[in-house]
Amino acid sequence: MTKPRVIALEEHFSHPSLLGNLPMKPLGDALLDLGERRLREMEEAGIDLQVISHFPSGPQNLAPADAVRLSIETNDLIAATIEKFPGRFGGFASLPLTAPLEAERELERAITQLGFKGTLLHGMAAGVPLDDKRFWGIYELAQNLDVPIYIHPDVPPTAVAEAYYTGHPALIGPGWSFTVESATQALRLMLSGVFDAFPRLKMILGHMGESLPFSIVRCDANLTRRAGLKRPLRDYFHENFWITTAANLSTPALICSLLEMGADRILFSVDWPFASNVENRNFIDNAPISDIDRRKILGANAVSLLKL
Repeated sequence: MTKPRVIALEEHFSHPSLLGNLPMKPLGDALLDLGERRLREMEEAGIDLQVISHFPSGPQNLAPADAVRLSIETNDLIAATIEKFPGRFGGFASLPLTAPLEAERELERAITQLGFKGTLLHGMAAGVPLDDKRFWGIYELAQNLDVPIYIHPDVPPTAVAEAYYTGHPALIGPGWSFTVESATQALRLMLSGVFDAFPRLKMILGHMGESLPFSIVRCDANLTRRAGLKRPLRDYFHENFWITTAANLSTPALICSLLEMGADRILFSVDWPFASNVENRNFIDNAPISDIDRRKILGANAVSLLKL
């Protein structure tokens, strides 16, 4: 049997002016790398293709003029990397969500001119939830272009952080608050009617679905009725969402996701450089699942979803 094609979807970099307060070593250096180190660590784990996106929150929350300029620059950096290393990289576009009409134009440019495979959004947009009607033009365009939108975690709103995480700052970020924020954005989208308006819209959630495969049945039993949804909440999750394995190295979570979503809806990811390529690849290679499902997760599903 031939080796599976391995494709990773939640793999980050930073525009040099958006690195923020991260230390230069080791994360800062890795996020700025669009060449030798990135490729070397992909080779160590047998990753054939990496879809690059900006780490949280990129340009999306900046003032409109800066957001537009830096989104274009960010996407051009990814496009130059794709061109320099043919067959090794793809791109998820950064969008200036504080300027929604310009965000639509940049999404169309990224897909139709740069050959990107979708877009990645980091939670709320300058405090505005993703189900807000000002963003529905982006969703309509993504449906028409037949590309997915990756909903990626970001920090919680200040009021939420103060109410729930004061005194326990470790809860903010990966592990808890990121999961809560992303799952909440996904649920709001399902409750908003966006998938009734755009039934072919495709969404991706990382980190084994941000806990929703575990919770979706109970959410369905309660939220569908209370929100007056046209269809069961679980149907939207099954039909409009894919999930990735990024940096959630839990066999019980993987098995739960397989039972709830099915193998065709699960995609391999790492969350590089915040997680190890080798450790994430070893997790899937050693998981107690069938070789058919393993090949789907490692790359075949991504080939289909992203039209690679």
